[in-house]
Amino acid sequence: MENNKSNNPLHGITLQKMVEQLEVIYGFENLGERINIKCFKENPSVKSSLTFLRKTEWARKKVEQLYIKTLLKLNKHL
Repeated sequence: MENNKSNNPLHGITLQKMVEQLEVIYGFENLGERINIKCFKENPSVKSSLTFLRKTEWARKKVEQLYIKTLLKLNKHL
């Protein structure tokens, strides 16, 4: 079980932290273009996005995938 945690890039990362970091990197306008969900396009905020993402698994998965992809891209440039 310990091995699974170390291989999971999302281990220890909260949904709030993901949304906040993606918003800093992309801004809500670009997030709305990358992930076509209303909470990023209409009156976006971290709070409203979290409310939606916590209830909607498919959207949360898309955010997680973008977060991982972004981390990999950033780590490649380091």
